[in-house]
Amino acid sequence: MCNACVVNINQQRSDQFAEKMVTILNYGALNVMISIGHRTGLFDTMSELAPSTSHKIAIQAGLDERYVREWLGAMATGGIVEYDKDEDTYSLPAEHAAWLTRKASPNNIAVTAQWLSVLGDVEDKIVDCFKNGGGVHYEHYRRFNEVMSEESSQTVIAPLFDHLLPLAPGLPEKLEAGIKALDLGCGSGFALIEMAKEFPNSTFKGYDLLPEAVERAKSRADEYGLDNITFEVTDAAEFDDVKEYDLIMTFDAVHDQADPERVLSNIYRALKDDGLYFMQDIKGSSYVHNNMDHPLAPFMYTISCTHCMTVSLAQNGKGLGAMWGKELACDMLRDAGFNKIEVRELGHDPINYYYIVNK
Repeated sequence: MCNACVVNINQQRSDQFAEKMVTILNYGALNVMISIGHRTGLFDTMSELAPSTSHKIAIQAGLDERYVREWLGAMATGGIVEYDKDEDTYSLPAEHAAWLTRKASPNNIAVTAQWLSVLGDVEDKIVDCFKNGGGVHYEHYRRFNEVMSEESSQTVIAPLFDHLLPLAPGLPEKLEAGIKALDLGCGSGFALIEMAKEFPNSTFKGYDLLPEAVERAKSRADEYGLDNITFEVTDAAEFDDVKEYDLIMTFDAVHDQADPERVLSNIYRALKDDGLYFMQDIKGSSYVHNNMDHPLAPFMYTISCTHCMTVSLAQNGKGLGAMWGKELACDMLRDAGFNKIEVRELGHDPINYYYIVNK
């Protein structure tokens, strides 16, 4: 064998990496089971129970005992629940329930755990894109809007009035008095509906590209009998309103647009001269080396590769991806015409930046 073919391996480094890979396998498997625990309500059930057998837990949750028992095996060996071998009982510590139950919202990380299962469903299509380019269209993502709505309930709706809106000085007071607001990429309209309920003197409009999301929003608004809100199926790159709104909002909606520059230009044109653009978008840098200490960087790059980037590329778009970063975001806002840009962070939300933007 030639000398050039000989590779010297640091055995300690190799062993450490092997241990890391085993940890990744275990944690990846636990992520799937955490998602199942959330969807089936098992965490919610266990948080209300004293240490119990798998049979009792299954009865209380209304689930099949054999599946519950196997799930508990993963949860116990993974350190998520505690197991008493003498009593053959399982329990969910209160300290763990504080991050895994619906009552724990907006701190329920089990909601976010669903994403990897949702995105794993399109893995074959993503692999094909690696080989042939292009992207995966929105319609291939099962449960996407369902999980996105649940995620938004935690990151947007729960803190909306106490934390998000006050980031812009005077905004709650303006909404109370009465202004005209637009949510671009509104999804199922949860945030906008809450605002319409809270601020009856203001009028609200929601635009989204997906007809099924808009229909859900309309139905929900009708349930509350709201007459100060409307929803329309509209492409953010195509709307042509001019100096119409006092407030335009986007919640994690810009980075996966096919033509984000045009979207931002449309927002600038649609705002009144003294209007405000409130943009929530993914927290991160445009440069990989600045994200090395980001606690969720691998997760966010994965979400980006398997959804945000590819849905844009599927429309022959720019493919910014979720980790387009603060630097590029600010550059694009300035290119759209905005001169005053403030980037804020909130302690409850390690995933997003909040951009307070004026002309």
